[in-house]
Amino acid sequence: MTEVVIFAFFALLVIVVIAKTATVVPQQNAFVVERLGKYHKTLEPGFHILLPFLDVIRYRHDLRERAVDIAEQICITRDNVQVGVDGVLYLKVMDPQRASYGVSDYLFAISQLAQTTLRSEIGKIDLDRTFEERTHINVQVVNEVDKASDPWGIKVLRYEIKNITPPSDVLAAMEKQMRAEREKRAVILTSEGKRDAVVNEAEGDKQQVIKASEAARQRQINEAQGEAEAILAVAQATAAGIERVASAVEVPGGFEAVQLRVALDYIERFGELAKSTNTMLLPVNTADVSSMIATAMSVIKHAGGESADR
Repeated sequence: MTEVVIFAFFALLVIVVIAKTATVVPQQNAFVVERLGKYHKTLEPGFHILLPFLDVIRYRHDLRERAVDIAEQICITRDNVQVGVDGVLYLKVMDPQRASYGVSDYLFAISQLAQTTLRSEIGKIDLDRTFEERTHINVQVVNEVDKASDPWGIKVLRYEIKNITPPSDVLAAMEKQMRAEREKRAVILTSEGKRDAVVNEAEGDKQQVIKASEAARQRQINEAQGEAEAILAVAQATAAGIERVASAVEVPGGFEAVQLRVALDYIERFGELAKSTNTMLLPVNTADVSSMIATAMSVIKHAGGESADR
């Protein structure tokens, strides 16, 4: 019985020693080991053997990126308006030793530093610009916090503002302002639309007048060209007729035929004149048709002679 108790005691002692000396570090983790109360080494992922009762794992660090919620706080803008701002800070442990001994609680220290920096940055801008300057504020917070946390072995990667909450009365005023701006833009767009419509209508009337004047000018040009061509055609036909008459006079018997034609035309025109009016001026000697024919024939001879000369 005594041997059983002794065996059990030694077995328990072995188990305790193994538990104290053997340890496994998971991936993306780092354990800080102290020997007799003093920093000894940092254990990387894997299996490790420690000295029992001398080595102690004092700190365990997760090396993955962490998201730290920054509680909402009241910030005062440059135009003295209070706004509630909260955000999320992303950080990563780069040096487990400095993260263990550089600061007692790096999460608390970094969150407080982020809140202080955020209040400082919000106080530099007006309320109207806080929403559009979110990116600039985020960058400034990251720069300042990362600079302060570098001695602690912590790398601040980024900061994102989640909400910016002004007081209810300020929100109501901003809503009225936005509504007024929208109404103003609507009125401006309506007036611009009317102006464009008037301009387009005037431009259309102008183009219509121009096109009408061009059409009228082209019509006049076409009519003038037509009249000129008609006059030219009549003149050419008259000239051709005169040339033929002159040629016919030179033919045997042609002179007598022309005399007969002139006499007939004279009598026909005189008869038409008598039918068209009741009052008529007559020559002194209406029976002297031969004198009229002789005069016409002298003209024809003269024209025929000039044609022959040409």
